[in-house]
Amino acid sequence: MTLERHDPDGAADSTGTRAAPVLTPILWLSRQLEAEYDGWFYWQPVAFGTGCAIYFALPAEPGPWAIAAIGLAAVALLIVRPRQVLHGALSAFVALAALGLVAAKLRTEWVRAPALAEPLGPVEVRGFIELVEPKAEGGERLTLRPTDIQKLAPVDLPRRIRVRIKPHAGSFWPGDFVVLTAQLSPPPRAAVPGGYDFARYAWFRGIGAVGYATVEPQRIAPHEQPSTLTLIESALAALRKAIGDRIGAVLTGETGAIATALITGERGGIPDETNDIYRAAGIYHILSISGLHMAIMGGSIFFALRFALALWPAVALTYPIKKWSAAAAMLGAFGYLLISGATFATVRAFLMIAVMFLAILLDRRAIALRNVAVAAFILLAAFPECVADPGFQMSFAAVIALVASYEAIARRLRPRGAPAPGPLLRTAYFVGGIVLSTVIASAAVAPFAIYHFHQSQHFAVLANLAAVPISNLLVMPAALASLVLMPLGLEALPLAAMGFGIDLITAAATWVAGLGGAVSHVPAVPEAAIVLVVAGGLWLALMSQPWRWAGLFALAGGVALAPMEERPAVLVGNHANLVLVRDTDGALHGLAGERDEYEVEQWLERDGDDRRAADVRREPALTCDTLGCVGAVSGKTIAITRHPAALRGDCLKADILIVAGARPRQCSKPQLIIDRAAVQRDGTHAVFIEASGAIRVVTVSNARGKRPWTIARETAAKD
Repeated sequence: MTLERHDPDGAADSTGTRAAPVLTPILWLSRQLEAEYDGWFYWQPVAFGTGCAIYFALPAEPGPWAIAAIGLAAVALLIVRPRQVLHGALSAFVALAALGLVAAKLRTEWVRAPALAEPLGPVEVRGFIELVEPKAEGGERLTLRPTDIQKLAPVDLPRRIRVRIKPHAGSFWPGDFVVLTAQLSPPPRAAVPGGYDFARYAWFRGIGAVGYATVEPQRIAPHEQPSTLTLIESALAALRKAIGDRIGAVLTGETGAIATALITGERGGIPDETNDIYRAAGIYHILSISGLHMAIMGGSIFFALRFALALWPAVALTYPIKKWSAAAAMLGAFGYLLISGATFATVRAFLMIAVMFLAILLDRRAIALRNVAVAAFILLAAFPECVADPGFQMSFAAVIALVASYEAIARRLRPRGAPAPGPLLRTAYFVGGIVLSTVIASAAVAPFAIYHFHQSQHFAVLANLAAVPISNLLVMPAALASLVLMPLGLEALPLAAMGFGIDLITAAATWVAGLGGAVSHVPAVPEAAIVLVVAGGLWLALMSQPWRWAGLFALAGGVALAPMEERPAVLVGNHANLVLVRDTDGALHGLAGERDEYEVEQWLERDGDDRRAADVRREPALTCDTLGCVGAVSGKTIAITRHPAALRGDCLKADILIVAGARPRQCSKPQLIIDRAAVQRDGTHAVFIEASGAIRVVTVSNARGKRPWTIARETAAKD
């Protein structure tokens, strides 16, 4: 879609003479937009993605008639949009945003499938294995397509379930039909208001239940034939597992797990400690298949084939070997996509490299912002939910920043017709490119790392200087060679070389992560802050005229808002048995058991606190005995009742009363009462105490809204 050019400088009057231009804000904006005409295309996926984001931010699900009206209005607006530049551009943006919202709603309905509303089990489950994922702590996780679940009618069967099995439960492969006994639960919701919501992730993948096996799976004969799609998916998953097993036969431990992740995309076998080291060093992107790995794989095929064909002058001088090589590289990249599991980041990487090679086939420029925009639009149109995925956000942020920066640098430092650089200058470009790319990419992804993971890495340049050349020149070429030689059984030598390179990268990451101040932990930031930062960054990257620098004001506004997120005074979870209170030192202390480790660490991470759950102590926030606990927070008395005998006294003195049982019937003194049923129904309660003394509560249910992935469970909890 494009907009028509229009001269905003003036208009002809009735006599045919041109009126004198009047400089108004609208005319000024029109002139700026006219000058940006060639870059309007870049904003189309931004507009579409904005609509997708608006859909997921809605507090309630829009009805079908509202969606139909929005869709028709968007199409009409595109058809009859004003010809005036400013109004036409704004109309197009609004229309595309509306279409993005419609696409997200359609996708939600397309993937709709039954999901458990409450825990179930132990029950017998029968189904086909779709995916087998090893876990670093032992055992495996099976993704099943169930054909029968005890106590569930066929119409209530989830499309998929995930089940953990114990170590040494047997060797299972995708495509096997198994029977097992499992304890099942609904997909878990966020551990804290505004936190990561696995239930939404599960909704778009058809995962309607999660759990663990209480009786080991047994392979049996299927009582029905799987669908063609299931057979294809299982075959690909079996191929990935077979490749992973071949890698594991040569490389063991964390080295083998990392090699498996780089080739098949399966990261479940990487120990948490190793993940933390790579993340702290700022090179976690090395472990996830993304643009770097896809470019090396596709680029290696392209250059190797082109070099081989160039050795035959009769072929090289007669046929378009560059285009042949591009086509072969595209097919190779597609094969790598299938093997690697096709995550959003991997699909984005494939789309980028596919567009690049397609540009070569069409005699167009291979690397350009237009190609990034095309890849983004395709991915958003097919999977609108990816707009909320951290991998999608960070990968596109890095690519947009890199491409925009290098396009600007090329225009200034390498004018058209300049001579090719010599060997020394090329070496300087290579080293300088790594440093500059790391700085640019790190700056681009830092806001998302802070927003989603509440961390900031400070020595990423050092780690990338060591890791990127090793990955580019040794690890990934060896990975490609191992895949090529694997059918011949000759993969041991390239895998050994790959393992050596991985060990070097891990050593560099360990050293960098061990430096003092390598990582900063940052509290949660407001959504408005990340929106301003994204808007400012896009404005800087996608605009070409001097007004692009206005994006700095939006960036500054986002940075200024970042520390403004209010932190809760009290957090209550796990059926009101888990309570953390903010003490005078600003840290959270309170009651936490061994089973609360995951939830507590999610709370601490969001609080910008690097402590582990075991470090959260009860004192000095609370004073406890066998009946309960009493403490003070922000001038309010808080009581946690563990026994009915303490209820009467706690009701008389507490401003905030937390009851790990039924809500007391006669208890008028407390300003706020949180009981077991409320936490079970609405999830974690975050309690805020205003300067005026008023108490405000935000729950996980409040933050999630009433959406298809939330309603079933919350309705069941109320019942």
